[in-house]
Amino acid sequence: MRLATYVDDTTPARGPRVGVVLDDQIVDVTDIAPTMQALVAGGAAMLSRVRAAYGTAPRKHLSRTRLLAPFPRPAKNMLCLGMNYRSHVAEGARTGVISGELPTAPVWFTKAVTSVCGPYDDIAIDTTLSSQYDWEAELMAVVGKAGRNIAAEEAHEYVHSYTVFNDVTARDLQLRGGGMPQWFIGKSIDKSSPMGPWLVTADEFDTRPNFEVSCRVNGKTRQKSNTEQFIFDIPTAIADISRILTLEPGDLIATGTPEGTGFAHQPSEFLEPGDVMETEVEGIGTLRNRIVEERSAVRP
Repeated sequence: MRLATYVDDTTPARGPRVGVVLDDQIVDVTDIAPTMQALVAGGAAMLSRVRAAYGTAPRKHLSRTRLLAPFPRPAKNMLCLGMNYRSHVAEGARTGVISGELPTAPVWFTKAVTSVCGPYDDIAIDTTLSSQYDWEAELMAVVGKAGRNIAAEEAHEYVHSYTVFNDVTARDLQLRGGGMPQWFIGKSIDKSSPMGPWLVTADEFDTRPNFEVSCRVNGKTRQKSNTEQFIFDIPTAIADISRILTLEPGDLIATGTPEGTGFAHQPSEFLEPGDVMETEVEGIGTLRNRIVEERSAVRP
């Protein structure tokens, strides 16, 4: 199933709704699952109830809705893997940012919940804050049930679904500490990182082992790789982080970005106002976000 959070354009005052995307329509299941967090936390029983609602629940054409991030404000900071593609480690070494040696254990950081924006939202960049906004296309996994000390062999049981994510990063902020990278600061700018356009449940997505991950800027391919390039696959990552903390339903795991990031280009290239960034994961969908000046963005 494809599960989305959306606003109905005809009744926007009702606020975010939850629905199932079927072709070019969305079936409203908000009466069953008022939020995406509730839908995920409900597990297999909730998915069965949602499937049963297909025939009777109200539906609309997607063109009459506005898709939000599946989790407009995640319950907790996102768990993110750094340096998880062999090719990305290699390009980092060419720039002198890292040594080039492959990590021997997963490298973790977190990203603020306020950095999330919708799959088609404008991304406002403040050039007085940073001049180096960079793209990072990623596959994101959604945890479906609680667990601690999860064995890698059982980790698939804990994945509810997957989505597309772009871990937009301000490189100058990330490296402002000299020799000590400040990933949290560089990656947590408000409303900078799109997610969506929906979740694809694991029973549909896990049909083969590897998927293409790509990013285009103004129609030009900047990143194009495959999850077969993972240094640590998702089961290994889940096993590793669950030794440290209890994973809970709705936890989000960003699995790292491949080569082709802007800072590694010669010369470096970064996002500018007017650019259009498209982020795609095969089997899920595509995000499309326009880059705008901070002063032209609508802020709450």
